[in-house]
Amino acid sequence: MVFFFGIVSIHKFNYLKTAITNKLRIKLIIILDNSFLEKLYLIEQKNNIMKNLEELFEHQLQDLYSAEDQLTKALPKMVKNATDDKLKKAFEDHLEQTKEHKKRLEEICKELKIDPDKETCKAMKGLIKEASDFMKEEKDDDVRNAGIIAEAQRVEHYEISGYGTAVRYAKELGHKEIAKKLQKTLDDEYGADDLLTKIAESRLNKKAK
Repeated sequence: MVFFFGIVSIHKFNYLKTAITNKLRIKLIIILDNSFLEKLYLIEQKNNIMKNLEELFEHQLQDLYSAEDQLTKALPKMVKNATDDKLKKAFEDHLEQTKEHKKRLEEICKELKIDPDKETCKAMKGLIKEASDFMKEEKDDDVRNAGIIAEAQRVEHYEISGYGTAVRYAKELGHKEIAKKLQKTLDDEYGADDLLTKIAESRLNKKAK
């Protein structure tokens, strides 16, 4: 068995070949300094590093696409679990908006020749799981509605952050029309968040006391 770490001199390598040829069992361990190992790691990871803002922007779009895709599956569950009519309507309307947001991202990715399905948004996955776990618990209807709003607003705040970043990147990269499309979605997310706040403050939070 041979354990081989790092760079071996020609002399040692020739000796090793001779030893193997003679069917000798050798264990060779060459300990190298940390600086070399760090350089080796960086070389191996080079292809996995995002090299510029364009690649970072691409990653952001893929992450947002995954988030919207997951949300189209999560919002119907929020509609089903909400017992307040205005809250149900807000979720139903935002579901249609979310479908449009997803379609808009598909168009942007097609224009930029990006595969939108390449990433999975782990943050959205976690937020949706939290919301799902909350809705499974037994609660008073008013408490449930107030809690669902809180879970939904966490999602909205994540999307607002993501789209805000994407708009900024698009502008910096000179994608003016794409920036306008992303800004439209960002405005929708702000609107959805404001509506949930108004519903909560005007009715549901008071009922839940």
